[in-house]
Amino acid sequence: MKIYIKNMVCIRCQMVVKSELEKLGLNYTYVKIGEANIFGNILPEQLEELNLALKKSGLLLMDDKKSILVEKIKSAIIELVHYTDEQIKINLSDYLSEKLNYDYTYLANLFSEVKGITIEKFYLTHKIEKVKELIVYDELTLTEIAYKMHYSSVAHLSNQFKKITGLTPSHFKKLKTQRRNTLENV
Repeated sequence: MKIYIKNMVCIRCQMVVKSELEKLGLNYTYVKIGEANIFGNILPEQLEELNLALKKSGLLLMDDKKSILVEKIKSAIIELVHYTDEQIKINLSDYLSEKLNYDYTYLANLFSEVKGITIEKFYLTHKIEKVKELIVYDELTLTEIAYKMHYSSVAHLSNQFKKITGLTPSHFKKLKTQRRNTLENV
């Protein structure tokens, strides 16, 4: 049985879900961002207990089909930006359509309706959060970051960075008080 979990955006979230499933004696085949696959069926009381335990960590079980699809879109983008180094060979709309087996127009309209922003804006916001992370780590040059994040040039990266944050990457680097957003808040 597959369950879908809202606000599950990082590896630490996966660890929380695994731990809660194990506490309830539920065996799973996998736990990944946004979902888990559990052997057999779950009793309603087990599902409620799991939901209560997950809520304590800011996670939430979902059963609404539209919400589940929006979370799948978010999870696909988060995995692509934060946990994959390879560049997709097709554009984002084709990537999401193929991955989720839905027409992109439907996905885009649903996402905008539920989240209040476009898929593209969500994607760019996550890319910039990843860029912020890489700038803060101070291990790569801006040129290397632009290459790693699949920007055509440092100028392109800088323009997008400024459009989203209001700062240039170099100014951001100088600010010690500027905090990165957690993935849950992006």
